[in-house]
Amino acid sequence: MDFVIRRGKKADCLRTLELICELAEYEKAPEEVAINLKELEEDGFGENSIYELVVAEQKGEIIGVAIFYEKYSTWKGKCVYLEDLIVTESKRGIGAGKALFEAVISFAKEHNSGRMEWQVFDWNTPAIDFYKSYNAELDGTWYNGRFTKEQLQNMNL
Repeated sequence: MDFVIRRGKKADCLRTLELICELAEYEKAPEEVAINLKELEEDGFGENSIYELVVAEQKGEIIGVAIFYEKYSTWKGKCVYLEDLIVTESKRGIGAGKALFEAVISFAKEHNSGRMEWQVFDWNTPAIDFYKSYNAELDGTWYNGRFTKEQLQNMNL
């Protein structure tokens, strides 16, 4: 293993944003990335930070990130939600994704989480196979609901 896994810091946000954009390209949705560097820095490292960042670094370059946060389940209590696990394309297959995933698992265990969750597209076979290698439950019975920022702003409540 010629990379290190470490906790992210504010200075890592620019590279994290680049990896987020790379993931959006991979998922054929680059136009969906609306966050900017200032928001990413504030949301992760500001006074009221709301996410955790773990990075994989190789020779001074960040090659992957895991972005996650704690949430609450009325059935299970504290849970960890893995928002994104990203390894730059040229570095996939060297174990960085596995190490990042296991860092999030360790966080969930240390915080006595009732569950760890994430989502994966049904067409992303490499990721599905990766999660299955951990005996993860992949549940196809839930619909994902959401409102966009624009929808929220336009609601007359």
